[in-house]
Amino acid sequence: MSATRISTPRPEGLDVLAGPEGTFAIVALDQRNTLRRMFTAVGQDGATADLRAFKHDVVAALSPSASGFLLDPDFGVPAAVADGAAATSCGILVACEPAERQKWNGEPRPGRDPRLNAAWATDMGGHAVKFFVQMRPDRSHPAGEPDLIAEALDVVREVIADCRAAGIPSIIENLIYPIPGEEELSAQAKADAVVEAARLLNELQPDLLKLEYPGTPKDTRRIAEAIDVPWAVLSAGVPFDQFQEVLKIACDEGGASGFIGGRAIWREAVGMAPGERQTFLAETGRRRLDECVAAIDGRAVPWRSVADK
Repeated sequence: MSATRISTPRPEGLDVLAGPEGTFAIVALDQRNTLRRMFTAVGQDGATADLRAFKHDVVAALSPSASGFLLDPDFGVPAAVADGAAATSCGILVACEPAERQKWNGEPRPGRDPRLNAAWATDMGGHAVKFFVQMRPDRSHPAGEPDLIAEALDVVREVIADCRAAGIPSIIENLIYPIPGEEELSAQAKADAVVEAARLLNELQPDLLKLEYPGTPKDTRRIAEAIDVPWAVLSAGVPFDQFQEVLKIACDEGGASGFIGGRAIWREAVGMAPGERQTFLAETGRRRLDECVAAIDGRAVPWRSVADK
């Protein structure tokens, strides 16, 4: 049975997305094109109705254990809010980056649709904005080419200012991407890029950073040294057991305030018939989420203790 969502006063700031301890157990379900590809991979077309029904079932099963849900505006937010799938205790974080993103010579180029702003997110029932960029801080800037790093920072600066004006939290996510034609990044080069991107984004002072695990406890400590805003670790599609270890290291070594994780928790539900899917999510999915919450219990740093420093 779906949880009924009613309009109630929400806490201020990041508490709207946090649990009682001030830490984050947020389930990510904002995938659109990626989710369609996942459906295609199991022989299904991923029609709009299928995606909305899938997201409804995930939210209904997991939101009672989650402090928040990260959702896309096309399928996820309607399933959670209009269809009443989300538990009332669960904050709604809306993905406000454009679904189709620009490119420059094969690289992602940052861009923002000003219509997808904080007011737009709250009007649909959201409590906070998440904005996704892909920034390579080690990227060279040849003469005559756009400065993709500066462009990304400018876009993020606009998002943060818009959220501040509207009085809702801004959550900024970065993923390191491969530059076409370059050799694969070494593990250390990837870690360096993750840490430097975190440092650059931290200078803009978003309310929360959503960051990749840089690969080692030592490099995770570098994140803690580079930033002074709260951060949550993302799952990046890693297997569940691996994500469990990432959570412990991110909190113990990097001072993370929790997680924003998705596929590690619900991936196998894609392709299942509705009844089978609902059972899997209610049993396996809920157990996995509860284990993630247990993994950060006593480890994750309450966000206010970071923000108030």
